[in-house]
Amino acid sequence: MEEENKIVDLQNITWTRTKKNVLNDVSWRVAKGEHWAVLGLNGSGKTSLLKIIAGYQWPTTGTVSVLGHLFGQTNIPELRKSIGWVSSSMDERFHTRPSDSVLEIVLSGKHASVGLYEEISREDIEKAKGLLRQLRMDDLADQAFFSLSQGEKKRTMIARALMPSPKLLILDEPCTGLDLYSKEELLSAIENMGRSPEGPTLLYVTHHIEELMPAVTHALLLKQGKIVAAGPKKSVLTEELLSETFCLPVSVDWEDERPWIHIKSKTYNQ
Repeated sequence: MEEENKIVDLQNITWTRTKKNVLNDVSWRVAKGEHWAVLGLNGSGKTSLLKIIAGYQWPTTGTVSVLGHLFGQTNIPELRKSIGWVSSSMDERFHTRPSDSVLEIVLSGKHASVGLYEEISREDIEKAKGLLRQLRMDDLADQAFFSLSQGEKKRTMIARALMPSPKLLILDEPCTGLDLYSKEELLSAIENMGRSPEGPTLLYVTHHIEELMPAVTHALLLKQGKIVAAGPKKSVLTEELLSETFCLPVSVDWEDERPWIHIKSKTYNQ
């Protein structure tokens, strides 16, 4: 793989906490033009893997290269400006600012600040409004963020993460807490983003495979800190590999390039 096409390159990553390997000899490459799902049960190592990629956590052993920058030889805070991250923990940082509007929240993404402290240009405002249009949120630009529904908050935070034009966007269980309608609205917006040639590389983290829209091209399966499988999604999201990953016998159906998982109840009850 040519260097300029490497988005993420992890080699033999181990991360140990309280004498236990949370990640164990993980090697994984993400190339430009790929969008990856990262799946596994709670405690499988998904969040630890993300923190290492974003430079918030240092591996015990192994090498990390993100967007062509080798960790240990690069400015991590500067690199983070090219990495967007959307998670529930990010939403919570704005609970102390009830009067901030949707537009102000999105604009704060340019400098990764909670609140606006830097000068904002007309160009910044137009870009933020364009992102809200892209996520079908433009009619709510002046509304207070705290008054939004959960789905609207998620879309606002994705627009915020896109404000600095990141090359890599991590979506950490973005559908948590959403009702069926709000989830499908959000997934539709993510699908459109994934199909855009100007959009960032997506890492979509979940343990619900039905959230994987057609734009997701590859999948990584984690179990107890080890890779079960990694590669093109059709070759990885199989009954055998998913049953191993989720510790349950399952079947998988595909509909319009989207996988749906079912527990094999007869086998499970035996």
